[in-house]
Amino acid sequence: MVSVFDPTTVGGVQLRNRVVVPGHTTNFAEHNRPTARHAAYLGERARGGAGLIITEAVRVHPTSAGRHLSLGSFDDSSIDAFAEVAGAVQQHGARIFAQIMHAGRQANGEATRTAAWSASALPWSPSADVPHAMSDADIAVVVDSFGRAARRMALAGFDGLEVHAGHGHLIQQFLSPATNHRGDAYGGDAERRLRFAREVLQQVRTEAPGLPIGLRVSADEFLDGGLRPDDVIGIVDTLAREVDLAYVHVSHSAYHASYSLSTQMADMSFPHAPFRHHAAAFRSALPGLPVIAVCRLDSLAEADELIAAGEADLVALARPHIADPHLVRKAQAGLPARSCLACNQGCIARVEKSLPITCVVNPEVGVEKQWDAVWRSVEGSRANRVLVVGGGPAGMQAAVSARRAGDRVTLVEAGDRLGGQVASAGSMQHRERLTRLVDDLRAELAQAEVTVLLDTRLGADEVLAGGWDHVVIATGSRPRRADFGGDLPVWTSLEACDRVAAGQAGVRADDLAGRRIVVWDDDGDWTSASLVEGLALLGAEVHVVSPTPSLHARITTYSKLALTPRLRDLGVRAHLMRTLRGTDAGEVVLTDTLSGDEHVLVDVHAVVDLGRPSADDRLHRELAERGARNLHVVGDANSPRTALEAVFEGRVAGAFLGATDTAEASAVIGGY
Repeated sequence: MVSVFDPTTVGGVQLRNRVVVPGHTTNFAEHNRPTARHAAYLGERARGGAGLIITEAVRVHPTSAGRHLSLGSFDDSSIDAFAEVAGAVQQHGARIFAQIMHAGRQANGEATRTAAWSASALPWSPSADVPHAMSDADIAVVVDSFGRAARRMALAGFDGLEVHAGHGHLIQQFLSPATNHRGDAYGGDAERRLRFAREVLQQVRTEAPGLPIGLRVSADEFLDGGLRPDDVIGIVDTLAREVDLAYVHVSHSAYHASYSLSTQMADMSFPHAPFRHHAAAFRSALPGLPVIAVCRLDSLAEADELIAAGEADLVALARPHIADPHLVRKAQAGLPARSCLACNQGCIARVEKSLPITCVVNPEVGVEKQWDAVWRSVEGSRANRVLVVGGGPAGMQAAVSARRAGDRVTLVEAGDRLGGQVASAGSMQHRERLTRLVDDLRAELAQAEVTVLLDTRLGADEVLAGGWDHVVIATGSRPRRADFGGDLPVWTSLEACDRVAAGQAGVRADDLAGRRIVVWDDDGDWTSASLVEGLALLGAEVHVVSPTPSLHARITTYSKLALTPRLRDLGVRAHLMRTLRGTDAGEVVLTDTLSGDEHVLVDVHAVVDLGRPSADDRLHRELAERGARNLHVVGDANSPRTALEAVFEGRVAGAFLGATDTAEASAVIGGY
């Protein structure tokens, strides 16, 4: 039986296995050129064992650049920088293809002051600029630009090319009847909508005749009037016969402000491999054309299911390779890999903010060289006695990192379990993968032989009496319980979470059914979203009240476009730009912050306060006041934020304990 570890060939290029790192935006570029960060990042994934690595999209024309953090190849001066990236991958035995693309209408021109180009003058979202409908001359320029970029990638030493005709980018905008409303030779019927893609591929073949060409497509746009799988199979069949494609990389979605976009980066609310049927349909319909499957293939073992079932020839794992670059090497050695949470928090959420990607479970993303130097310097070099107080993600990670440096570490946790608030959040439906962070860190603690003491609460006296060389305070945060007035019960976020978890477990399952619950949310993050959905799933009538003008504003658009329809189907009501006060009659008065108009909710069972928590830094403050030295505070005890910051701060604290200054630590932090 064929497996992911078996070698294969695509377009004449021999691959050591069938594992692909697909193109994904990193925001590591400078002035649209690849940097040393790209080379180190992709080189590490090649060193980790992947067979084929595909670069993130290389924009072929300045109208697609959007911002300087995106990759582009607009003239020959970019060749040397791309050659560095190709060499960094190839030296570790992997092959590398360059993905070339024009984003079309979603190329944000605010930074470059350029108009977005598209097949027709249709914006991708209600708030987006209306794109310029391309003329024949514009089309000729872009077709030529694809060819020139392909030639440069050949000169840079890449093993192949991938033309991106999916994800709602420019080629797909011409292919789709939902976005191509032209009446000329490039629109109107399916054959004319195909013309632009055909010309691009032919030009790429002409300019880079020695390189195999793969094609990335969206099997389903999930749009009314858009492309469906049968349409796209027909398109690929035609193009493959004309251009001799090396493979088809079967993704899905359109870049459109609707549910479609959320499928592109399917988060943990989606099941494992939710779109595997698309790859299977292409492989069945197009025998002889290798098929790459992609999206929410969370582990190699799960991805191997598709190879074994004959649904794909290769499998692409992006976020799992962000979480652990040595995914393949560890699997071959029978070692566990870090689990991708499919949380979208460190990857696409940061891309959306024009920040470089990182990862909740892997803070070393994008600064691989810096961290490699750190570990080479400190690994096994110390022998401090270290106490870590608090067993949430920050404390667990600090303990693991300090132990890696050679310290003798004891971790104490006041509760009866590790994981802190992340463990509680993981009990919510559609957020279960969060528990993998806790499970992985717990396993690392055991492997490192860290002493872990549960149900152990230490005060300042006990800590000072221990004679520790270093003390890491990771005591987390305290949820808020505001006084809204009146006689209504107010639940904290943790109390509400406990009630939802109990209901999901069948304990007091009817306690919330039919109850009217008001959720006060002035934060707009996943704490609110998870609890609102959890309460509604148990039958509560949930009203979200927020002083902000948007619902769950701190959640990435890629996840929110899937969340919002679920809340709508559950009957959740949102009251935005409202303040809240209770009355002695068990009512809640909502006041419009703009007009001052009031609306009364009656028969309210409880108010859930999801306001910002406060740092539980009491132990740290007392120790500092009593003259304790070598204190380090991390995670929510430092400042209440998210697991992303908690794990990062734990990693840095554990690695740099005992440093005489923070210059090295600052250099690592500055890498972000």
